[in-house]
Amino acid sequence: MGAKRALITSSVLALALAATLPVFAASRYTSKHRRVRRVAWNPVLKGSTESMLRQNEEIDRLQLPRIADNEQLLELERTQELVPIQESKALRVSPSIQTDKRFCRPWCNQFLQDMSQAYFNEFHAPLQVNSAVRTMEQQQKLRTHNRNAAPEMGEHASSHLAGITVDLAKRGLTRAQHLWIENYLKNLRDQGLIEAAEERRQACFHVMVSDRYTEWREANALADKIARE
Repeated sequence: MGAKRALITSSVLALALAATLPVFAASRYTSKHRRVRRVAWNPVLKGSTESMLRQNEEIDRLQLPRIADNEQLLELERTQELVPIQESKALRVSPSIQTDKRFCRPWCNQFLQDMSQAYFNEFHAPLQVNSAVRTMEQQQKLRTHNRNAAPEMGEHASSHLAGITVDLAKRGLTRAQHLWIENYLKNLRDQGLIEAAEERRQACFHVMVSDRYTEWREANALADKIARE
């Protein structure tokens, strides 16, 4: 009888002790077994090997050099084959970009000015350029700490090396702003004027601009002028 009473007493004490355990003890256990739902990364503007090939084909069609070093870069800037990206109320250049790297080809600059102004008209906020022209030396160094960076040579080389590509910041965008940029870039991509990809790790939109953009731009300006007359 005494042994039975002792067993009952010990069981009651065990239950009471369990009831007084901190809540986190239980939650910590269950958290190990909770299934985390992963959201699939499925952007509208997907990067691809085929896109990289098209970007390099465009560089070859235009017979543009992949800029090897700062000496070659400065010469292209001196001859105005590369033009400075001008900041405005509609367009901001990231302070992290070196002064001599805030350049791109003239038609790429036209694209930036047009898109940033349209974006500013819609949201009263500026677009930001996070990267523009690069040299092969710079790209090689970038690859030492960014395994997702494109190579500096070959058919999949970065199109930044020819000055026809910019990266647009996407960190901090609202859903409406993000959707607007997607639609704007997709429209130009579908017309064969740009190659665009939303990058996940680098939090930017990678945009290569074809020189065909200038002809398209001028045709639109002429059409608008005729419509107003």
